[in-house]
Amino acid sequence: MANRIVDTLITYRIVKLLVTPFDKQEAYKEGVIDEKGKVLIKYRQLKTEKQRKSYTFLHRFIFNLKRILGKVGLGGRLGSFATALALLIKEDKSYAAHKTLIEKTVIKYLKENDMYNTLLNEQGEVKSIDEQEPYMTCFGIDVYEKGDELISEDRYEKL
Repeated sequence: MANRIVDTLITYRIVKLLVTPFDKQEAYKEGVIDEKGKVLIKYRQLKTEKQRKSYTFLHRFIFNLKRILGKVGLGGRLGSFATALALLIKEDKSYAAHKTLIEKTVIKYLKENDMYNTLLNEQGEVKSIDEQEPYMTCFGIDVYEKGDELISEDRYEKL
């Protein structure tokens, strides 16, 4: 039971960092990263304790993941989260049992922070795709498998 709680807390923290734009992160406020997540001060060169706390190993991992997801052409942030969750489940099938809990937690966080409607508007209108069955649906966004890559439906329809 304790493992489930720890897993849920870690997942919540990861998703919270994923959903928060770079310019709203503590690392941005401390001048460690720019608005696109590019590192301005290397970890070894951080001077204050506040900077170190704002740019831990977890932060570096999430910031790199966010930049990679952005580079592969994912649409809005909701599409990024859908793809990230699908990748997580693809890598470790045991997370599939917690998919609904993860989605509910993210949506609850978004609503509590008045970000939910903004994220939905950012996603825009997405047409349905009849050619292929989705690999998975996360946050109401279909995620497709194209080769070894997982992509959200808005990117898939552009291919």
